[in-house]
Amino acid sequence: MKIISVETFLVAPRWLFCRIGTDEGVVGWGEPVVEGRAATVRTCVAELSEILIGQDPLRIEDLWQVMTKSGFYRGGAVLASAVAGIDQALWDIAGKVRKAPVHELLGGPVRDRVRVYSWVGGDEPAEVAEQISERRAAGFSAVKMNASNAMGPIASAAEISAVVDRAVAAREAFGPSGDFAIDFHGRVSRANARRLLPLLAETSPFFVEEPLLPEEGHMLPSLMAASNIPIATGERLFSRQEFLPVLQAGIAVAQPDLSHAGGISEVRRIATLAETFGASLAPHCPLGPIALAASLQVDFATPNFLIQEQSLGIHYNQSNDLLDYLVDPTVFAFADGYVERSTAPGLGIEVDEAAVRRADEIGHNWRGPLWRHPDGSFAEW
Repeated sequence: MKIISVETFLVAPRWLFCRIGTDEGVVGWGEPVVEGRAATVRTCVAELSEILIGQDPLRIEDLWQVMTKSGFYRGGAVLASAVAGIDQALWDIAGKVRKAPVHELLGGPVRDRVRVYSWVGGDEPAEVAEQISERRAAGFSAVKMNASNAMGPIASAAEISAVVDRAVAAREAFGPSGDFAIDFHGRVSRANARRLLPLLAETSPFFVEEPLLPEEGHMLPSLMAASNIPIATGERLFSRQEFLPVLQAGIAVAQPDLSHAGGISEVRRIATLAETFGASLAPHCPLGPIALAASLQVDFATPNFLIQEQSLGIHYNQSNDLLDYLVDPTVFAFADGYVERSTAPGLGIEVDEAAVRRADEIGHNWRGPLWRHPDGSFAEW
């Protein structure tokens, strides 16, 4: 079997899909994208296709090594994300050839269903309560929300109180049995995080996500010493080498993204590394159906898996949503906050290729918002 084609598709709302074709008619799908830089990653996939055409798609590890290392300059969001989507597609092909789901190729399932969480905005306490009630009614037992809007280096008392009010509203809406995670999103300075974490402890968040920017990982130990709340991070880390320092710092939850951190191959290794530090895996995934399908395959085969993010109804999905490009959307049927293990081959989904090709004719040019502080200076989004 040989690879004969590598195609990419810009599909709304902000995704990039990759289709790898073979001379035996077996097709694999992946999702290589950096949000807001989809066209850049598309170019990188096209460059990597020069390596792939004519190669055996079942030599996944060899192709991964060549793609990540043969260009001399290594790493970074764009290359790691391009490799990630290609890697997903190669595993999809491998599963289809062997007539088995990818999780069986990874050693077999260690669970029968995967717990998932839903997104709520978190902009105002009243909205938090209302949205959590809606998610509870839909069967979810866990949600994640933003902690705040833009926040200055030293927040006002009102800003600090607003974050705590959101958490209190979330806990009251859920009661003691549900879980809510709080995403600091890199918007919160170290000084503000040290003030906030002790104040949030009484609401018992599931975890606090990205309390510091990824380049500030060296400050995590002192931050975690100020609180007993589990700390999660990793959506902007792209390799096990980048995860090593934050795991050594003591994070409780590793959050690699299957479309950014080298795909199934590398995230599987990151999960194993995390296990040696007693950390759980909770893959980041506010993206499309292929990224979620790849995440679930890793989740089913990973002993230290905790919970899975998914994007159904997330605020980014304005024109299209998670299920729109699937032939059978019931593969992501969430019941009681879980998704059942699929036994379908490959990634376990069937992509509606005609819908994808139609969407690519329109494409998208999604960009993240640009925020500024009241004085006009740049603010983290």
